[in-house]
Amino acid sequence: MMVTTETFFRPDEVARERLSIPGGLYNRCRLLLSRCQYEHVFVPIRSMQILAVIDSEEIIFVDNQAYAVRDGEGGRLILLAWEYRHDLRGDDLNAPAPIELVYYGDSARDLHNRMIGEFGKALELLEQRAREHGCEPRAKKVLPFQGRH
Repeated sequence: MMVTTETFFRPDEVARERLSIPGGLYNRCRLLLSRCQYEHVFVPIRSMQILAVIDSEEIIFVDNQAYAVRDGEGGRLILLAWEYRHDLRGDDLNAPAPIELVYYGDSARDLHNRMIGEFGKALELLEQRAREHGCEPRAKKVLPFQGRH
């Protein structure tokens, strides 16, 4: 089976904020990842032209329209990331899940607010398709990118 590798660039961090996401959303991400035989789950959020990539440590949100090339390698730009704070996660599955919101652009906070609802809808659609077909084989590669933002 052939695996397609997706390349993403991580721009310089603009800011970072500790907050939480709904426990149900966090749990769905972890459950979806545990059911997939691959290390990443790719979740297209078509309503926003964004691709979310879930792994065991974070969820990155990538602009499907922004493509960059550096040192001969091309990839899409990460807009924001939700880094899990597993060390602060309690036993209550319904409690909000602590994260670090990492900003890679000035509009990341507004994007995060929209993402809470839209990402949940995209997960629901992906879960439905996964029940029917399973996960597709893809891998991610994240590279630093110092360029104009």
